[in-house]
Amino acid sequence: NMQNPVTPSYDKNSAVVVLPPVSGGRLQDPGLRAWLARSDLTRRDGERELLSLIVAELGLPYPEEGLAALRMWGQTGDQPTVWIAAADPVYLEPRLDRRCLHALRRQGVPPADLRPLIDHIQGTLANGRTYDFARLGSCGYLRTDVPMASAAVPSYVLDGQAPDEHLPKGEGSDEYRKLISEVEMAIHEHEVNRMRAGRDLPPINSLWIWGGGKAPERTNRPQPPLFSDDPLLTGYWESATAQAETWPGNIADCVAVTSAGFVAEVPEAADDPELLETCLRQLRSAVKSGRLSGLVLLFRDGLRAEIKRSQALRFWRRDSELLE
Repeated sequence: NMQNPVTPSYDKNSAVVVLPPVSGGRLQDPGLRAWLARSDLTRRDGERELLSLIVAELGLPYPEEGLAALRMWGQTGDQPTVWIAAADPVYLEPRLDRRCLHALRRQGVPPADLRPLIDHIQGTLANGRTYDFARLGSCGYLRTDVPMASAAVPSYVLDGQAPDEHLPKGEGSDEYRKLISEVEMAIHEHEVNRMRAGRDLPPINSLWIWGGGKAPERTNRPQPPLFSDDPLLTGYWESATAQAETWPGNIADCVAVTSAGFVAEVPEAADDPELLETCLRQLRSAVKSGRLSGLVLLFRDGLRAEIKRSQALRFWRRDSELLE
């Protein structure tokens, strides 16, 4: 019986969990605050792309290209075979000296708003050209026969910032800017934006084109089971022929259906202090009972907690200013 030569660098009985924001006094329970204060608690600077954070914890490879194709793979269950970039709806807010990008991901863009915009861009821009625009759910895509430059990170990474630093540099960057300005002119006065204004929603006045490339080849790579509704994470797991399930609504179910460690991502929309406390309680009891040997908690406000059973001995720690 041959041993598997690939030994992953992560602890097989540890879990990596993405959780709602925890700082700013969100966590009221003193017992849970003390439990987190005893962990190794750090804060990262700035927003980061979620898959990159998770694979760094597991020692897994980050895709060189093709993030958009992986996301589509996660949405459809089929490996895309063509060159694809994501073309996601954003609001560029004009300010005095620059434009500020708003990702629109948190409030979400309903398919009913995105469909007519993408159809309009396809009808006005793509005729006779080498590319096509399409929509899947609340995600836009650009497919092309001739690969082009695209941004490296999704729009949420630069939410509230000027996008200039994240635009592609060097070869192909002029074509990128030209395409973006054509898109902006095409949707500038679109009726979807008049309707959004009537609902007190920001306009969709640009697309953020990022993550271009072809999907990686499917491999067999040992990865812990995933529980997530995020299509990019799901696509990455699919490409490794690893087990991926939807988020079941709580951590106890993730613990119950797995025998070792796992990765769980609480959906961004589920930003509810009560759910946060429930998840933390369920994780704490899984560590206490020895069902999990350790945890890495990645909170959406940039906090990271690494938890091992031995930290229970740090009983003098009651709180951390990082939770304030």
